[in-house]
Amino acid sequence: MFRRKKIKKEMDQQLLADIYYLKQEWTHLRNIIDHSVEPTEEGLRDVALAEAKYFYLLREARHRQLSALS
Repeated sequence: MFRRKKIKKEMDQQLLADIYYLKQEWTHLRNIIDHSVEPTEEGLRDVALAEAKYFYLLREARHRQLSALS
């Protein structure tokens, strides 16, 4: 029983770390595209992919009832 709680806590912490990382990646790519004179299709695709990953992990965290404050 305790092992299961420990594994869940570790997975939750990893999920939060991934969310923070993907948010930074998404905002960084968005910043590059916003400052580009002529953004490429590949760049726009990378931004869309990073955004989709970020929001997917946010939904997963909400489903798990996670909070960064706890």
